Amino acid sequence: MEERGQRTERAAATAEEIRRRLPEERTIYELAELFKMFGDPTRAKILGCLQIRDLYVGELAEVLGMSVSAVSHQLRVLRGAKLVKGRKEGKEVRYSLDDDHVTKIIEYGLTHVN
Repeated sequence: MEERGQRTERAAATAEEIRRRLPEERTIYELAELFKMFGDPTRAKILGCLQIRDLYVGELAEVLGMSVSAVSHQLRVLRGAKLVKGRKEGKEVRYSLDDDHVTKIIEYGLTHVN
């Protein structure tokens, strides 16, 4: 049977190893901020729409039953988080997911909840 001192030593060694392997605090914070983006149902719906196809703000507003202003605000937040990008087409901006990583995050999330 293991003595209390041995358990404490083992726990301390394990804790040290885990601490060394954990990402830096800043990285953990950024990860938490990223997941906050997916924690908002409106933003999650916008990301889901953009996973299907690229859309203009007005199209997103129509799909979601929201004002263009409200959708634009959410898109600004998502752009700031590097989850969506926009490209100017004439006087309008067409939005899409920023890259394949975003698509994978959505797919993994949906797989997890289904």
